[in-house]
Amino acid sequence: MRKIVVISLHAGYWLLYLLLMLLILVCLYIGSNLKQEPFFSNFRFELFFLAFAVLPAVLGFYSFYTILFDRFLIRRKILLLFIFGGLTALVSSLISALVISILHSFRIGPGVFNEGFSASIPIIIVIAVIAMLNGAIGLIMKGFIRWYEELKLKEELTRKNFEMELALVKSQISPHFLFNTLNNIDVLITKNAEKASSYLNQLCDIMRFMLYETKTEKILLSKELAYVQKYIELQKIRTANPDFVYFDVEGETTYDYIAPMVLIPFVENAFKHAVNLRNGNAIQIKVWVKNDVIGFECENKYQESTEKSEHGGLGNELIKKRLELLYTDRHTLKIIKKDDIYKVKLLIYRNEN
Repeated sequence: MRKIVVISLHAGYWLLYLLLMLLILVCLYIGSNLKQEPFFSNFRFELFFLAFAVLPAVLGFYSFYTILFDRFLIRRKILLLFIFGGLTALVSSLISALVISILHSFRIGPGVFNEGFSASIPIIIVIAVIAMLNGAIGLIMKGFIRWYEELKLKEELTRKNFEMELALVKSQISPHFLFNTLNNIDVLITKNAEKASSYLNQLCDIMRFMLYETKTEKILLSKELAYVQKYIELQKIRTANPDFVYFDVEGETTYDYIAPMVLIPFVENAFKHAVNLRNGNAIQIKVWVKNDVIGFECENKYQESTEKSEHGGLGNELIKKRLELLYTDRHTLKIIKKDDIYKVKLLIYRNEN
């Protein structure tokens, strides 16, 4: 939601609240004038009324709006919300009572604590109720704003998913990769038919994965990694040195889910731009699952000239945007270029209520 709209909502609410307070003031003035001269003069009553009705309203509203909503309501900690909501209302009431007492020292309005403890309790309770009611309205307004923002985010995500689907279709199994793989398999058939058949099956699995698995919102992390493994195996046909790529997985990947094609673009980019495939560990790929984090690192050696062309089949900006939409505030992505090393580090954090 745009900032101007949020400001307008706040301004509209406080305008209505002040109009209600003004109406109450008018009624009090009329009642006072019917019996005797107004007890307060020179805006003293207005100052007292602001401390009594407006100050606790503001304190309660924005305490609930800015703190309690994110700390408790959004996390569905209802009991803690009631407890801290009551404490917040009480603190707001005591602050207002203190301000009223300070005003009383300047002969503005009645004091709160000068009539004794028993007389002060009802006043503090009334002020706390004012703070609590405005706090509840603050929660409702914050909930509405959050709901609207999530609705717009889902619409944007849907739109971006269509764009990503088109981009992924363009990037999946480039004709160059497909041609080279099929050509290498064809050559391998005469030398080792069994091995050629195995590579052909892996290529079929990759194509099946991209045709069906990528249409869902989430897939098992193990399936994404299985695709990566098969992609790596097919890439190894390009060179007689199988040690040019290092792939390692740590932790249990059977039960975690991930959006499809999140890790794969980085792997494809590494193979596309990697150099010196005759050397060991020209490409290093590591995946780990530990505690509440899914970690991914992909590092490859590249030539400086390749930096001028975008290092990525999908483009880094598009990949970053997709991650931001899919894992808002739940991921960190670092891309490091140093000397002849290009390194990507991605951390995805699991949901926490």
